[in-house]
Amino acid sequence: MSGEKDLEQLKKEAAAKAKAAALAKMKAKELGEVKEEPTEDMDLAKQKAAAAAKAKAAALAKLKAKELGEAKEEPPAEDMDLAKQKAAAAAKAKAAAAAKAKAAAQAKQTGGDDEKAKAIAAAKAKAAAAAKAKLAAAGKAGGAGDDEKAKAIAAAKAKAAAAAKAKAAGSKADTEPAAEKAPSVNQHYLDKYVKVIEENLGAEVLEDSYINNLSKEVPTLVAKAESYLKLAEFLKYNEQLGFDYLSELHGTDFETHMEVYAHLYSYKNRQSVALKVKIDRDEPVIDSLQPLWAGANWPECETYDLLGIKFKRHPNLYRIMLGEDWIGHPLRKDYEPYDVEV
Repeated sequence: MSGEKDLEQLKKEAAAKAKAAALAKMKAKELGEVKEEPTEDMDLAKQKAAAAAKAKAAALAKLKAKELGEAKEEPPAEDMDLAKQKAAAAAKAKAAAAAKAKAAAQAKQTGGDDEKAKAIAAAKAKAAAAAKAKLAAAGKAGGAGDDEKAKAIAAAKAKAAAAAKAKAAGSKADTEPAAEKAPSVNQHYLDKYVKVIEENLGAEVLEDSYINNLSKEVPTLVAKAESYLKLAEFLKYNEQLGFDYLSELHGTDFETHMEVYAHLYSYKNRQSVALKVKIDRDEPVIDSLQPLWAGANWPECETYDLLGIKFKRHPNLYRIMLGEDWIGHPLRKDYEPYDVEV
């Protein structure tokens, strides 16, 4: 306890002495008694003091490092350069070894790919051989079944060929002239009509005659335009023919000409006949059948309305559907609507 007091007392005395020295120095400066020390001596002293302080600090640091086991002696400059060269050479050798190892690995990998390709090819060849052997075994096992199957296929092909041949023969028969076919059941009626007409009116009144296979094999007479009304009268009033009923009448535009078709029936003979006449398309005019058959009245008006065919001696020919102010005739092939919205 007394030691601590002595230390405190010494500190206080030292502080008082330093304070007294500082005061004395200041007072001396005031009185001009203090002289400045030479500059060079002061600088040298400072340098020496600084060098001594550095040496002391270095010694203390070195001592501390040794105590901690961390201090190492620095090698001379030559040794440092030699160490750097050795380290650089070692690094180069290491890099070269790494590059060589990489090249060797790539070469090994390439060789591995070749081996892999060879292995794949070998596997494929083995699989193909196995499949071939399997097919051979299956063919051997089912030889009898394959023979039966082949026979069935051959029979089916032969049957198909025979059917195609028969079909071709049928098509050839269809293309042969109608004269070679069996005569129509109504051919004798047509022959009768033509014979009676030629005996009474002459052959010049007819342009053509035939059996219409597209319309229930109806006997058809085609009259010349100048003989149309004369032939119609004969068909109605001749005792052998007696076509007293008109069941249908209409017109058709064939672009090259117009045509009027009338279907007649004889209740007495239970027979039918079609009467046709071809007329000029630019000047479509023909005699009316209304005076002979009253049933031709409205059909001729309709034909006039839709095709523009005029019937001479018709008692009241008018546009029965569209009206007199309608422009054009809708059943003509070249008809164009005057009003597109209609």
